[in-house]
Amino acid sequence: MKKIQLILLGLFISCVAISQTTPVEVYALKYASFVHDSLATRTEKDSVSIDFMIWLIKGNGKNILMDAGYLYSVESAKNFDMIDDLRPDSTLQKITIRPEEITDIILSYPHLDHVNSIDQFPNAQVWVQQDDYNYFTTTAWQKGGTNGEFNKKEVKKLIELHSAGRVSLIEGYNKEIIPGLRMFPGSRKPSLPQYALVKTTLGNMALASDNVWIYYNSNFVTPAPTFSSFDANGYIKAMQRMQMLVTDEKLIMPGYDAATFSKFPIITEGVIRVK
Repeated sequence: MKKIQLILLGLFISCVAISQTTPVEVYALKYASFVHDSLATRTEKDSVSIDFMIWLIKGNGKNILMDAGYLYSVESAKNFDMIDDLRPDSTLQKITIRPEEITDIILSYPHLDHVNSIDQFPNAQVWVQQDDYNYFTTTAWQKGGTNGEFNKKEVKKLIELHSAGRVSLIEGYNKEIIPGLRMFPGSRKPSLPQYALVKTTLGNMALASDNVWIYYNSNFVTPAPTFSSFDANGYIKAMQRMQMLVTDEKLIMPGYDAATFSKFPIITEGVIRVK
């Protein structure tokens, strides 16, 4: 009898917590861009506008970033042929949010354009897949590891944040890290870029990050050509899972497609709200 009472109490508490969670607002903020990136297209004659963006999930007392972006002043960032460029933390000022008001950062993948600026948000808790963290900080730098996409300075940043208690490691599939926000590991390249499922006023939305580069990828369930050699099946499975999880396939948000900024209401230049 006591066990049944405890189970019922647990269910009641869960229901109360869910009822107190309201759908969040989701914004995309562009901080840099360039045109015609063969990484994202199948042929050189195809032209796709590629934007670098961060995503802001706002609500329930939280300001959450999906990735931190990068600073173009970093030497490795200068390999990109940029059209324009703005600091990710400065981009947030367009919607009157200061860097110190960011409560959490979801690190989808520890590559330059995701991880470089994590130290620009002094109060943010960083969420990263445990396998990703272990690979990025250890395995990638050992014999047989692949680290060409990574930078040791960013490894140091992440380790220092972890030592300061500001990194939370996610282990497993479909993990709710914050009410209304669930994380899923994606395809392997060589670690696992994660994607987020967010409860919004439109329904369940997927922030795909590197698992979907442009709308073409999810519309035709095909990975970006350059990365298909890592784990093509993994990319396809991740996209298929997203299609099952979202309320509408239009709510799969690719990581780099400039078309995103023409599909949703413009808040100000380089900022849209998905609604």
